[in-house]
Amino acid sequence: MKDYRQPKRGIDRDRSESIALDALRFLVSDDGRLGRFLGATGLDASELRALATNGDGLAAVLDHLLADESAMLAFAAENGLAPEEVSAAHRTLSGPAETWP
Repeated sequence: MKDYRQPKRGIDRDRSESIALDALRFLVSDDGRLGRFLGATGLDASELRALATNGDGLAAVLDHLLADESAMLAFAAENGLAPEEVSAAHRTLSGPAETWP
Protein backbone atom coordinates (compact mmCIF):
# COMPACT_ATOMS: atom_id res chain seq x y z
CA MET A 1 0.00 0.00 0.00
CA LYS A 2 1.38 3.38 -0.99
CA ASP A 3 1.89 5.90 1.83
CA TYR A 4 0.17 9.17 0.92
CA ARG A 5 0.99 10.81 4.24
CA GLN A 6 4.18 12.47 2.97
CA PRO A 7 3.12 15.25 0.60
CA LYS A 8 5.55 16.40 -2.04
CA ARG A 9 4.33 19.98 -2.11
CA GLY A 10 2.51 22.30 0.26
CA ILE A 11 -0.76 24.12 -0.23
CA ASP A 12 -2.15 27.11 1.63
CA ARG A 13 -4.50 26.93 4.59
CA ASP A 14 -7.60 28.18 2.74
CA ARG A 15 -7.23 25.50 0.06
CA SER A 16 -6.54 22.90 2.74
CA GLU A 17 -9.70 23.83 4.61
CA SER A 18 -11.69 23.67 1.38
CA ILE A 19 -10.37 20.17 0.67
CA ALA A 20 -11.17 19.08 4.23
CA LEU A 21 -14.72 20.44 3.99
CA ASP A 22 -15.18 18.55 0.72
CA ALA A 23 -13.85 15.45 2.50
CA LEU A 24 -16.38 15.91 5.30
CA ARG A 25 -19.18 16.19 2.72
CA PHE A 26 -17.82 13.04 1.07
CA LEU A 27 -17.95 11.14 4.36
CA VAL A 28 -21.43 12.41 5.24
CA SER A 29 -22.82 11.54 1.79
CA ASP A 30 -22.57 7.80 2.45
CA ASP A 31 -24.07 6.12 5.52
CA GLY A 32 -21.32 3.49 5.68
CA ARG A 33 -18.48 6.01 5.46
CA LEU A 34 -20.21 8.28 7.97
CA GLY A 35 -20.76 5.42 10.39
CA ARG A 36 -17.09 4.40 10.21
CA PHE A 37 -15.98 8.00 10.76
CA LEU A 38 -18.29 8.52 13.74
CA GLY A 39 -17.25 5.19 15.21
CA ALA A 40 -13.56 5.93 14.82
CA THR A 41 -13.78 9.44 16.28
CA GLY A 42 -16.36 8.86 18.99
CA LEU A 43 -18.37 11.81 17.69
CA ASP A 44 -22.09 11.80 17.09
CA ALA A 45 -23.90 13.33 14.14
CA SER A 46 -24.85 16.46 16.11
CA GLU A 47 -21.17 17.35 16.46
CA LEU A 48 -20.36 17.41 12.73
CA ARG A 49 -21.26 21.07 12.21
CA ALA A 50 -18.79 22.17 14.90
CA LEU A 51 -16.15 19.93 13.35
CA ALA A 52 -16.42 21.91 10.11
CA THR A 53 -15.36 25.13 11.83
CA ASN A 54 -12.42 23.71 13.73
CA GLY A 55 -8.96 23.38 12.18
CA ASP A 56 -8.10 20.36 14.33
CA GLY A 57 -11.43 18.81 13.42
CA LEU A 58 -10.80 19.32 9.72
CA ALA A 59 -7.36 17.75 10.13
CA ALA A 60 -9.04 14.77 11.83
CA VAL A 61 -11.37 14.38 8.84
CA LEU A 62 -8.40 14.16 6.49
CA ASP A 63 -6.51 11.91 8.89
CA HIS A 64 -9.43 9.49 8.86
CA LEU A 65 -9.62 9.59 5.08
CA LEU A 66 -5.87 9.01 4.70
CA ALA A 67 -6.15 5.93 6.91
CA ASP A 68 -8.49 4.33 4.35
CA GLU A 69 -6.66 4.33 1.04
CA SER A 70 -9.62 3.20 -1.06
CA ALA A 71 -11.88 5.92 0.40
CA MET A 72 -9.15 8.53 -0.01
CA LEU A 73 -8.61 7.57 -3.65
CA ALA A 74 -12.37 7.65 -4.30
CA PHE A 75 -12.60 11.07 -2.68
CA ALA A 76 -9.65 12.39 -4.67
CA ALA A 77 -11.05 11.08 -7.96
CA GLU A 78 -14.53 12.42 -7.22
CA ASN A 79 -13.10 15.87 -6.49
CA GLY A 80 -10.49 16.05 -9.24
CA LEU A 81 -7.58 15.98 -6.80
CA ALA A 82 -4.27 14.18 -6.84
CA PRO A 83 -3.89 11.99 -3.74
CA GLU A 84 -0.85 14.09 -2.82
CA GLU A 85 -3.09 17.15 -2.53
CA VAL A 86 -5.18 15.41 0.14
CA SER A 87 -2.00 14.57 2.02
CA ALA A 88 -0.67 18.12 1.63
CA ALA A 89 -3.94 19.56 2.96
CA HIS A 90 -3.69 17.26 5.98
CA ARG A 91 -0.14 18.35 6.66
CA THR A 92 -1.07 22.04 6.40
CA LEU A 93 -3.98 21.66 8.82
CA SER A 94 -2.04 19.42 11.21
CA GLY A 95 0.86 21.83 11.53
CA PRO A 96 4.55 21.03 11.46
CA ALA A 97 5.66 17.56 12.38
CA GLU A 98 7.35 17.18 15.73
CA THR A 99 10.97 16.15 15.59
CA TRP A 100 13.04 14.37 18.16
CA PRO A 101 16.30 15.97 19.22
